[in-house]
Amino acid sequence: MTYNIWFLENINLFKKLCPHRFKEYKNCHDFDLYKKQEYIYFSEDAANKIFLIENGKIKIGYYTEDGQEVVKAILTKGEVFGEKAILGQKKRNEFAQSIDNKTSICPISIELLHELMRENRNLTTSIYKFLNFRFKKLERRLELLLFKDSKQRVLAFFEDLKEEYGYNCPDTGNLIVQHPYTQKDIASLIGTSRPTLNIIIHQLKESGSYVFYRNKFVFKKNATNVS
Repeated sequence: MTYNIWFLENINLFKKLCPHRFKEYKNCHDFDLYKKQEYIYFSEDAANKIFLIENGKIKIGYYTEDGQEVVKAILTKGEVFGEKAILGQKKRNEFAQSIDNKTSICPISIELLHELMRENRNLTTSIYKFLNFRFKKLERRLELLLFKDSKQRVLAFFEDLKEEYGYNCPDTGNLIVQHPYTQKDIASLIGTSRPTLNIIIHQLKESGSYVFYRNKFVFKKNATNVS
């Protein structure tokens, strides 16, 4: 699956949906600002809006009965969340929390969204494409958590990052992947501990295939994938 297509679909959906693009809504619509650790919504809150990320990062997750946090997704600029409200969800079954000190969110009521969809068939098509890609991505992540060990999950996650954020350096031919995730984010998303993740990253460094930096890694030209 090519998640770069899914990511571009998010960006296009943001541009199509944001009320600031429409003259009749622009003057009566504001962005909401959040600092790190502030919540956009909690589980059991009314699901009457969707949200577009204008800037910053958002963590989507829930808590188990014993209080353990489970991270479902970490979303960044241009992405959409709270989308289950489009399908008729009445109450949230997850939380959304800012994990950036300068997060800017564009909220859209379901009523306004339906109005925009009625006026624009292309927008309606884009929304259903987005929902399809989002559900497929969540299905893939669930498969990784259920059937792969920690190293296989790390490698699969890095392959997804290559698809979504990678570009070839014109000078070296190496694949450069500039992504928005911290090591803590990655560990949470793939269901492993940070010490285990650090061990696997060290192994990948020693293999000579990868070079790691903060929020970036380089996959060397002619390198073979590590299994």
